[in-house]
Amino acid sequence: MKTIVAATKNKHKIMEIEAITGRFGMNIIPRDEAGVSDVEIPETGTSFEENSYIKAYEIMKLSGQITIADDSGLVVDCIGGAPGVYSARFAAFPGIWPGDDDKGTADSSDRDNNSKLLELIKGFSFEERTARFVSVITMVFPDGRTIAARGEVEGHLLLEERGEGGFGYDPIFIPLGYDRTFGELPAELKNSISHRANALKMLKEKLENIAIG
Repeated sequence: MKTIVAATKNKHKIMEIEAITGRFGMNIIPRDEAGVSDVEIPETGTSFEENSYIKAYEIMKLSGQITIADDSGLVVDCIGGAPGVYSARFAAFPGIWPGDDDKGTADSSDRDNNSKLLELIKGFSFEERTARFVSVITMVFPDGRTIAARGEVEGHLLLEERGEGGFGYDPIFIPLGYDRTFGELPAELKNSISHRANALKMLKEKLENIAIG
């Protein structure tokens, strides 16, 4: 069994990823088990792909082992693609996008992020409030190889929160083909159609075509 270091400390994310990688003889361990638990990695990229790679590459350098990382967020069309890569710290910025490097370095609360987003989109119709969750999963190898897989799920935003499940922007996002938010859908169903699920499906396809060394 090949050991892979996860850049995240989130056990739920690790379980989701390992459900796929385990089929290829890859055991995922959290980065603290690899001795790099305290390092903070600035997410300086302007895309999900860049931030996912940055996190995977930095942990790979520190651990010396194959590393996997993901970066995800919400893209809202009617406000120019915000919050995008700043989804976790959206409320920390005075405007829609960060104005300088001194603000928005820490995650904001889900409630604050949702409140800010709802205020920005309240003047748009339901049809105009198209959005998508995006997840990019990147695996970096010590020999320089990389694998990147992107998954998305399209939908619309509501103007109020519905449901107690999920986290982040889930209570205001209705995926296409459904009449309930991610916050209302059963976790098993949500996890089967989510952006991360779609990224993991793509990762599975790519892993089938390479030799893990």
